[in-house]
Amino acid sequence: MLIRNAVVCDVNGERQVDVEIENGVVVAIGEGLKGSEVVDAQGAYLLPALVDTNIRLKDSTLNAKNIQEIAQDALRGGVGHLVLNADSTPSIDNEVVLEYAQHGVASSSGTKIDLMLNTLKEDMTLSNIAIMLKKGIVAPSMSTMAKNNIAIKIAEYVKMYDVTLFCKAEDNSLINAGVMLDGDVSSKLGLAGIPELSEVLHVSRMIEIAKFFDIKILFKAIASPRSVELISKAKKEGVAVSCEVSIHHIINADTACEGFNTVAKLNPPLASQEDMLKLQEYLKSGEIDMLTTLHQPNSPLNKEVAFFDASYGCSSLSHALPLYYTKLVKSGLISMSELIKLTVQNSAKSIKKEAGVIEVGVNAEFVLLDINATQLVSESDSLYNTQELSGLVSSLAVGSLK
Repeated sequence: MLIRNAVVCDVNGERQVDVEIENGVVVAIGEGLKGSEVVDAQGAYLLPALVDTNIRLKDSTLNAKNIQEIAQDALRGGVGHLVLNADSTPSIDNEVVLEYAQHGVASSSGTKIDLMLNTLKEDMTLSNIAIMLKKGIVAPSMSTMAKNNIAIKIAEYVKMYDVTLFCKAEDNSLINAGVMLDGDVSSKLGLAGIPELSEVLHVSRMIEIAKFFDIKILFKAIASPRSVELISKAKKEGVAVSCEVSIHHIINADTACEGFNTVAKLNPPLASQEDMLKLQEYLKSGEIDMLTTLHQPNSPLNKEVAFFDASYGCSSLSHALPLYYTKLVKSGLISMSELIKLTVQNSAKSIKKEAGVIEVGVNAEFVLLDINATQLVSESDSLYNTQELSGLVSSLAVGSLK
C-alpha cells in the first residue's frame, strides 16, 4: 500500500511525503514513490493511532459485549490501543476475572486492548500482583484509599517487576459524600462538594513513596493544578512520576454541572474556571505528560436521574481524535506534533511500548484525519453532544487497526 498526498505528522514534526507499507510495516518514506495499490490522502494528516490507558466499559460492567463496543468506538475515534481500567464489575483483581476479560478481548475486533490490574480487592487486601503480571497484565493500578502498609507492599512489587504504577489520588473520607468539586458552583446547586485536598494530599504522599522506592508512578486523571505543580517539582528532583489529565478537565470547568447536568458529573470532578485555565497553561508549558479521553459511558438509566444518584463519567472515545484536534490543536493550545507526544508516545511508554513515530521499520499503526471535514456529535452521554468537531477519521486502517 502506498499513501500519497498526506501530511505525515509524528512527534518529530510534519512533512509532506509518500509512505509505503508492506505486510503492516513501513518499508519506504520519500517523495515520488511508486506502488500498485495507492491511497490518495488528499491532504489529510497521516498520524500514529492514539493510545489511551484510562478507558472504562459501559456502566463499568465487564462483559464481551461491552468490550466489543469499546473496540469499535475506539476505531471510529482514531484510537489504536487502549487499556481497560481495572475497577469494573467484576473487578480485574484475580485470575478468574482476568481470564474472563482476556477471553472477551480475544473475541473482539478492531482496536488493540490491554488490561490493568486492580491491586486492591474489595476488602482492601492485596491481590496477587506477581501472578497477574505474569499472566498478561500491562500495569498495576491503585487507589490511594490503600493504607500505608498496603501501598508500600504494592510499591515493592512494582519495583521488583519494573512496571509503572497507575495511581488514582483520592481520599475516601473526603470523597464519600461529595458529587462535584467543593466550591461556588456546588454551593449554588446545593450539592455536596469534594475538596481539592482529596487529590493533592495523596499526590504528595505517593511522590514520597516513589522517591523512597525509586519506582515509576503515573498519576491518573489529575484535576488539580496544585497536583501538577507537585508532580513537576518532583520530576525536576529526579523522581520518576508523571501526570495524566483528561481532555474534559482541560476544556471544561465545574460550571458545566449547572442545571444539574449529570453528563458533567465526572471522577475526578471538573475544576473551577480559574483552575481549568491553569491546567491549559500547564499543558502549553509541557508540565502535563499525557492526555486521556477518560471514556466512561453510561446507560440512560444511570444518567437520567438526580445529580446525586447519577453515575460518574461521559462518552468521548468515538470522537477522540477530532475532539483533541478541534479543542487543542485548531484552537492553538498545542501543535499536532505535541498532541501525538501526549496521546501516543508518552501513553505507550507507560505500558512499555514504543509508538509516536512514522519511520521505516515501524508497524503501520496509523490513521488518516481529514481536518477539512466536520462531524456533529450525536451522543446524549457526551459533554460535546450537538457540537460540531473538525476532523474526520477515515476508513483507512492498517497495522493494529485492521
